[in-house]
Amino acid sequence: MTVQRNQFGVPQYPDGDARHLFVLLSAVDLLERPTLSAIADLTGQDKDTIENDIFKLREQYGVNIHKVGEVYHIETWGEVLKKNGVKKFLKE
Repeated sequence: MTVQRNQFGVPQYPDGDARHLFVLLSAVDLLERPTLSAIADLTGQDKDTIENDIFKLREQYGVNIHKVGEVYHIETWGEVLKKNGVKKFLKE
């Protein structure tokens, strides 16, 4: 399966694909100041769906993400996901 990439080389996985969530999580980890706009700009994901996708990461994978002001922070990756494995999907 060939996956399109945006101008930053980030794979554009479809909604409903777990890798779509992994790209989002990786962007939060990678960005110096991961705001909603910065995440959307890097990933190409719709700003209107990012909050819902973060909820999915919390509920489905046990990831603990907090928002302080406008900036997201990953407190823990949970017990299901491995940080290094997930981060590969941003570059794949």
